[in-house]
Amino acid sequence: MVALFGTEDRLLKTLELTYPDVDVHARGNSIAIIGPASQVAAAKSLIEEMIAMIIAGKELVPQDLTRSAKMLSTDIKPADVLSQSILSSRGKSIRPKTLGQKNYVDAIDEHTVVFGIGPAGTGKTYLAMAKAVQALQRKEVSRIILTRPAVEAGERLGFLPGTLNDKIDPYLRPLFDALHEMLDSEAVPKLMAAGTIEVAPLAYMRGRTLNDSFIILDEAQNTTPEQMKMFLTRLGFNSKMVVTGDITQIDLPTGASGLRTAVEVLSDLEDMHFATLTSEDVVRHTLVSKIVDAYSKYDESKLKHGAKK
Repeated sequence: MVALFGTEDRLLKTLELTYPDVDVHARGNSIAIIGPASQVAAAKSLIEEMIAMIIAGKELVPQDLTRSAKMLSTDIKPADVLSQSILSSRGKSIRPKTLGQKNYVDAIDEHTVVFGIGPAGTGKTYLAMAKAVQALQRKEVSRIILTRPAVEAGERLGFLPGTLNDKIDPYLRPLFDALHEMLDSEAVPKLMAAGTIEVAPLAYMRGRTLNDSFIILDEAQNTTPEQMKMFLTRLGFNSKMVVTGDITQIDLPTGASGLRTAVEVLSDLEDMHFATLTSEDVVRHTLVSKIVDAYSKYDESKLKHGAKK
């Protein structure tokens, strides 16, 4: 019951907020749900899904309940979505937390090239990296290659102090941080020294053919169309590519985004999938999804006013 309703009944309070016309009373191992029949049935289904997730070893947080309630309203079983573990690291399981994330992860399994497009906090890069580490551990690939545009405006590094490694480190640091979460800290330097894991700016991909690799391009909205074409044509045999980015956060000062162009040019190709994540898939603080929605409405309003002028 503690696992089901949380310390200080946090999850029970979230359940009652989700179904405001329902009262839930727990005594011993018995649960009584009182209220309108439709909401009682919905709350009962949610509690049953919560129990299934606990049995599967998942520790529940309040956000799991609100996401699960949304899934149940569309006849999707949350336990099937939230119990899918990709990777276990330091006692923590990495798994999709929304239906959009599950569809994205499934697409990575089923396609050679996948584009993960969505706002900040939707787990685009983190889940892709978890799939890459999983593929390496299963010996499905022999190396992981992680890359991103080194700077927003076309990889102009000269104004930064230090050596080339010092210059590019701030731009690749988020990828290093995610790696250290998924692998033992001692293992990461060894794997990088052996070339099993490579983290490099996008410019380093030119002229290469990447075989037997899991390749991730992060912050792809800040590539030019030429850079995107160069990257995609690096694909070799027995390799998989995941391209992640947020079309609403393009930092290029001029010219078209390679990510936006790729969506227009490549959407009909076989074995290539475009997964779109939304504010519904944000798994950071609940305020983040509200911030994303607020900015989306603001941008839509600006476009409408601009069109009228």
